[in-house]
Amino acid sequence: MPAKQTLGKDQRLKSRKRIEAIFKDGKRFTVFPFRIFFQAEKTGKSELQIGVGVSGKFFRKAVDRNRIKRLIKESWRVQIASLKEKLTSEESSLFVFIIYTSGEMLSYKEVHKGVLTVIAKLEEKLSKS
Repeated sequence: MPAKQTLGKDQRLKSRKRIEAIFKDGKRFTVFPFRIFFQAEKTGKSELQIGVGVSGKFFRKAVDRNRIKRLIKESWRVQIASLKEKLTSEESSLFVFIIYTSGEMLSYKEVHKGVLTVIAKLEEKLSKS
């Protein structure tokens, strides 16, 4: 049986306290079509968690919001290998919350490209700190 190809429960950002801390104390940057909030911590173990949000103001139907969230999470899951390696070698944790800011539904290809840019920028910001 092939390995499960999903974003695991341990990789999802669920803690309300953690999410509030990211928005309050974390750093942020923007890469079209996303606004990224993140918080990196030096811990004994490497942890990488992601949360995704889409505004109901631009997408009234939950079906549309959920589709965008699925596209973002899948793009993230496919591309995070290098970021995980970096966190493991440094023994640090990274908590990321991505907010989709575009008012239109983008294709998977465009979302994938945006997430690739986000990951590259996160790696760059981690190496600086």
